[in-house]
Amino acid sequence: MIKAITFDLDDTLWAVDPVIELANRSLWDWLTENAAQYTDRFILADLVEGSEMRRQLLERHPEISHSVTLIRLKLLEQGMLQCGYTTSEARALSSQAMEVFIEARHQVELFAHARAMLEGLHARGFILGALSNGNAEVKRTGIGDLFEFQYNADQVGQMKPHPLMFEKALEHAALQAEQVIHIGDHPVNDVEAAQQVGMWTIWVNLDGALSWPAGQKKADAEVTSLDQVDAMVDQILSKVRSRIRF
Repeated sequence: MIKAITFDLDDTLWAVDPVIELANRSLWDWLTENAAQYTDRFILADLVEGSEMRRQLLERHPEISHSVTLIRLKLLEQGMLQCGYTTSEARALSSQAMEVFIEARHQVELFAHARAMLEGLHARGFILGALSNGNAEVKRTGIGDLFEFQYNADQVGQMKPHPLMFEKALEHAALQAEQVIHIGDHPVNDVEAAQQVGMWTIWVNLDGALSWPAGQKKADAEVTSLDQVDAMVDQILSKVRSRIRF
């Protein structure tokens, strides 16, 4: 029987792009006021994915490639040093800047029906967990009261689709993979990865805007609105009962 349901966070329960845009603006405003030498020399784009600074940093420090927090922190520290700040100043300023970023990072706007859907599943007795490659802490987003646990890439040292995050969740809940449903928006990082460890899966394809990758095993269920999740959970429960019966 299904005992637990795990959720991806970014682009599953809220849109991540507006959140990161706000966090970046907050970070840059703080740097402009408190570390002007940095903003005089660099631009915000130097901190984001795909930048040359980021590429060079990861060539030197591949061991932090799983952590979006450590990458950004290292980029800030590296830039501060290049601007002439001392090591202690660079570390202090970078740490304070990251606190500003992380605070804004948690100003999320839940997708329609997200809170009600989670409340319904929680009320039905399912253990709810969060599994994310990002650095949002579910306890700081206004829905933390509904979640029993969270694992992210920073904690476990690997990003999805690596199985470690899913394995940690199973270990924490003391459950077998077939007793868990994983729900997420990414066909590979969420659906395929969860299937590989034996979990049931629900693909979040809001508004039906995406098509399923050709040749890839489909999720057990798909939703185009979060108010459909409860029915898809019931559909999977029916499949589980059918397997047990026969």
